[in-house]
Formats: sequence, structure tokens, C-alpha cells
Amino acid sequence: MAGGTKRLPRAVREQQMLDAAVDVFSEHGFHDTSMDAIAARASISKPMLYLYYGSKDELFAACINREGQRFVEALTPAGDPALSPREQLRVALEAFLGFVDEHRNSWMVLYRQALAQPVFAGQVRGSRDRLIELTAHLLESSTRDPEPGTDFTIMAVALVGAGEAVADRIAGGEIDVEKAAELLDNLAWRGLAGRKRSEATG
Repeated sequence: MAGGTKRLPRAVREQQMLDAAVDVFSEHGFHDTSMDAIAARASISKPMLYLYYGSKDELFAACINREGQRFVEALTPAGDPALSPREQLRVALEAFLGFVDEHRNSWMVLYRQALAQPVFAGQVRGSRDRLIELTAHLLESSTRDPEPGTDFTIMAVALVGAGEAVADRIAGGEIDVEKAAELLDNLAWRGLAGRKRSEATG
């Protein structure tokens, strides 16, 4: 079954397997996906797949780890110090939503499936917590004269939660990235802060 692919470098082979696994997991879900189906999608033998990943759980965890790293890397442009905090937040929103749009299968695995499996949910929460932390910092940095006791972390949790709901619509092709980013941007500065964007950011 492997044909002429036996000489592929190990790193390349691993990525090939992970690509196939993400596709199959996204289509069938964790419980209904078999190692046979993943091996067939990767055009390798099942014994070879088990040689690299000893179980379906191990393979799924590897998928989550890789896609989570890609997700975090997609947010890197938001850390550009040349941007204002408000601009950084908009870039972060666009990067987040753009990642979902370009990697819809990754989103399915990371947020629709991994979070539903207690044994894997912790892996996803790490990436999610980093996004919440970044969002809270940018909201606080961009808000002039915040009300006493304003909890920017809770605001960030609400915004990220809304972002995940909107991202599901992007993954389903129901809304495009630009409109979604504008919606969340307005929510951040008007809905969450309880004031107009011009008042919150000057």
C-alpha cells in the first residue's frame, strides 16, 4: 500500500499521517474513526501507522498538539509592537478567524471534538487560555478610564466564547472572515465595554 513512498523522511511521513488523521477525524469524529481509515487516507499500511503512533488516542493527541501550535502561531502578527493595542486586537481577531477559514478540519478537531473528550480537553484549553490572556491584555490596554472593578479577563472570556461561536459559522461557510471580524470588533468595544468604541479607545 505504501508503494513508492517508503523512502520518505520520518518527519515528512509523520506530517502525512497527521494530515490524513485530521481529515478523517474531522469527517467522522474521534469515536467513529478507525486506524484503518487513517492508514488508507495516508496511503500507508496500518502496521506502519501503529509504528509511528501506538494507538488512536496517541495519534489524536498528536493532531491536537500540532493544530494547537499552528493556531497559536497564526496569532503571532498580533504581537507586533508597532501596532496599537486596538490594532493588535483586530489583527488577532482576523488571524483567529482566518485560521479557522483556512483550516476548517483543524477547527473541527480542536474545538468540536477535542473539547468533547475530557482526556484531550486540557490540551486545547492551553491554547484557548493563551488567547484569552492576550485578549484581556489588549482590551485593558485599549480602554481609557475603565470603570472601577472592570474584569477584563471575564470580558475576554466572553469575547473569545463569541469568537468561537462565530468561528463555527465560518467553518460552515455561513459568514466570511471580514464580516465576522467586524462583528467581534464592534462587540469588543461597544457590547462588552458598554460604551461606544470612540469613547473606549479615543
